[in-house]
Order: sequence, then structure tokens, then C-alpha cells
Amino acid sequence: MTQPLAAKLRPTSLAEVVGQEHLTAEGGVLARLVAAQTPQSLILWGPPGCGKTTLAQIYAQAFGADFVQLSAVLAGVADVRKVVDQAQTVAGLGRKTLLFVDEIHRFNKSQQDAFLPHVESGLLTLVGATTENPSFSLNNALLSRAQVLVLKPLDEAALARVLAHAETEVGGLLLTDDARNVLVQMAHGDARSLLNMVETLAAQPPPDVLSPETLSSYLPKRMANYDKGGDWHYDLISALHKSVRGSDPDAALYYLARMLEGGEDGMYLARRLIRMAVEDIGLADPQALPLAVAAQQAFHTMGSPEGDLALAEVAVYLALAPKSIGVYEGFGQARALAKQTAELAPPKHIVNAPTKLMKELGHGEGYAYDPATADGFSGQNYFPPEMAGRPAFYRPVERGFEREMHKRLAYFAKLRQQKQGKM
Repeated sequence: MTQPLAAKLRPTSLAEVVGQEHLTAEGGVLARLVAAQTPQSLILWGPPGCGKTTLAQIYAQAFGADFVQLSAVLAGVADVRKVVDQAQTVAGLGRKTLLFVDEIHRFNKSQQDAFLPHVESGLLTLVGATTENPSFSLNNALLSRAQVLVLKPLDEAALARVLAHAETEVGGLLLTDDARNVLVQMAHGDARSLLNMVETLAAQPPPDVLSPETLSSYLPKRMANYDKGGDWHYDLISALHKSVRGSDPDAALYYLARMLEGGEDGMYLARRLIRMAVEDIGLADPQALPLAVAAQQAFHTMGSPEGDLALAEVAVYLALAPKSIGVYEGFGQARALAKQTAELAPPKHIVNAPTKLMKELGHGEGYAYDPATADGFSGQNYFPPEMAGRPAFYRPVERGFEREMHKRLAYFAKLRQQKQGKM
């Protein structure tokens, strides 16, 4: 069976590993552990193709440990028990066992708990690989027994070294220098993806030297590095929201495009843009919410890709709109006070009196119909009479349309003071 190029070129020592020098170079965590011959259980957290499996194999080899690999997609507790039995056997022969669990985040809590006593006793050195944030996907007991190491996607310099090594192995590729640069960019930090593309080009060599324009026709389209249910989803929507909040339309367009290219649901993005309109802009620009809702309706009507432009349009508008959290903060304070004063009834003069008994109890008595007053404003109190003082939840900023809201508040406050002074 022909060995895949990625397997052929897999590094066999820390010195050969590229792109993770913060861990493998002198002074790095892995380099220190290997030099001190003190194996510890590890969680390797990083994107696909950054070298997690390779580092686990080198780590086991450095300590002379038996390397056992499980995939959390396929394995269960019974498989873990078999590994434990095997580890006990080799321990009697004076050898250590390193258990590498790929995609460890896919193990449930009980499966993760199965490792704990054996990691605690030192029978197993556990190395787990995950593309998802361990804080959310692994239980605390396991995290407390393993050191989390963050691996980076390979930068273009590291990928260029991988490509040069691969070309030597396959006898070169018919590529211009610009096409080589594009090939590196197409890998998106994933060495395995790069090697697979090299393998494809070597297996079916083109008749002529490939340029950047002709390169893509010889390679399958690679999906964007995105997981709609994982860290990329949450990280990129956070980046989009903060770019809009930070008034950076270019960054907003970039992250919106990243998510759409990754296959994100446009209606989800539309809902989040509506949220930005009410949370970060509010009444500083009263058009923000109607435009965001209109963009959602446009996307719902047209779908993707036609509707994508509506989302892009409103993302730019929201990014450049004046920002205010006056309503957002004010409503939060109002809800907090509402919870504390849920037993208080509104004043009787603003309660309807549809029955004779309610009228006899004074409901509606003394109510002033504001539109019929001289100023269109009565200045009456609308809060429960037991509440001391008058809450001021809404505090508009001196930006955008809220400048006008600020003037209106000041006008009614002065008028209220005058009216109440006459009562």
C-alpha cells in the first residue's frame, strides 16, 4: 500500500517540527519536559493540520513509551479498559504507556472520567488532541490533571518549508513562484492540506507550468476553516460584533465574509445584526433597527448569495452609526428594580376602572389626559407611590439622534418640576 505523503514526511524529532517553536524550541514546554525526562499528561489544542498527532508520537518516543492511539469518534469505555489492561502488562515489563486520544472533546463525561484514576496513578500518560476549546469540551477533573498546550496554525513561512520538503520528495512541481505562494495560502495554516494538494499535483502532473490563475483548476475546492457549532463560530461572531461596535466597517465586512464563506446561516447573521442595532446603537440612530430588520427580510426573500449583500450593507451602516447603550443599560436597570419591587401596585390614578367597585376604590380618579392639557404634558407621577425618589433609567448620550432625546428629557424634566410645584 502506498504511504500518503503526509505520513512519509512526518517529523520524527522536535527539531524537525515546524511552526510550533514556542513549544519545541529550547525553553519551550515540550523541549523542557523531554530534556528533564518528566512526562506529563497533555492536552494539545489547535486547528487541523498543525502537528498534534506528530507531537504526541515524538513525545512518546522521547520517553521510550509505548504509543497507543484511540479516536474518540470510534472508541468507547471498553476500548479504554483494553488500553489499561495492556498498560498494566507493559508496566510489569518496565515500560510506560502513552495514550493518545484524537478528538478527545468527543468523549462524554463518563468516558473522560474513565482515564482519571490511571492518569492519577501514573499508569497512563494521556495526550489528548482537540480542535475545540478545552474549557468547554473537557471536564474540570481531567483538565486539572493535564497541561493544556496551545498550537498555532502554521504561518506561510512554515508552510513554505513544508512545501519545499514535499517538492524534494516528489521530484518537484510544475509551478511558478507565484503559484507556489498561492498554494501555501490555499492551505490556510494546515500542513496536511498542503501535502494533500502536493500529492494531487504530483499524481496528475499538468502539461504546462501552472500559474496562480490555472492552479485552482487542478485542485479540489477547499472549504473554509469554519465550524458552525464550534470555537470558530463563537470567535468570529464575537469579532464581527466587536468590529461593528468599534466602528470599523472593513473589519465588519471581513468577518461577515468569513462566516458566510464558512457556510454560516445568513438568518443567524441577520438576527445578530439586529441585536447589534438595539444593543450598541439604540436611539443614537433610530434608523439602525428598521434597516437591520429590512436586511433580515431581504435575506429571507432572496437567500444566498443575493441576500448576502443586504447583510453587508447593514453591517457597514451599523459600523458607521453613532453608538449608545442608553436604552440597553436603562432597561437592564429597570428590570433589576422591577424584580425588587414586584409587589408594588401602580398608582390608582393610572389604573383603569371598568367596574363600579373599582371606581369606588378610586381607580382612575384624578388622572389627567396629557394630550388634552395645555402643554400636552401633565407632569403626573406614574411610578408606584411607595417608591422613594424618581428612577432615571434612560441616560442618552450626546451623539447622533440621542442629542435630540437629551433635549427632550431636559425639557420634560423642567416642565415636570414646574407642574409638580403647582400641584
